Amino acid sequence: MRNAKVLVALAVGLCALAGCGSDDQPFGAGGPSSTAPSTSGSVSPPASGLPPGSATLPSSTVRPPGQSEVPSQPPQSSATPLPGSPTEVPPARVDGTVLPETYKSQVQVGSDGRTLMVIGQAGGCKTASAEVTAEAADQVIITLVTTYYAPSGGVCTQEVRDVPLNVTLAAPLGERKIVLEARQESA
Repeated sequence: MRNAKVLVALAVGLCALAGCGSDDQPFGAGGPSSTAPSTSGSVSPPASGLPPGSATLPSSTVRPPGQSEVPSQPPQSSATPLPGSPTEVPPARVDGTVLPETYKSQVQVGSDGRTLMVIGQAGGCKTASAEVTAEAADQVIITLVTTYYAPSGGVCTQEVRDVPLNVTLAAPLGERKIVLEARQESA
């Protein structure tokens, strides 16, 4: 009889945790009485050890101890709009041959001639940034940096999205060629 009370208490607790009995979620397959104690004197637990209906709970409801509800995401924001009316740098002046194939070799330049917008990649536990690696009279090298942040007790999703990023040159771009490179690092 003591085991029956423990099973009923466990079933009620799990049901409350899963939101059973609310207006928007039905009870287990046996209805509201499926978690009531049996009057026959013997209670046999379900094969799974869980109350009826709880085997169909979404996996996001039950988490291992210590796992956070939502993995901590590193901060990421899009670039501010380029000053004035930005123009696309002609593809012939953008060299992205060393970039991984998932990157875009697109560059826009602001009306000031010094602010460039490039496209990095971020998502999950990764953020994107860009830096001017070198400037010469004939070319500018820009490195697209993807930084991985280890999750604190959670998991990272694998989605990847394009993120616009701004960099500022020391001098106006003019007719210089742009070389895009990529680097990955861990925080």
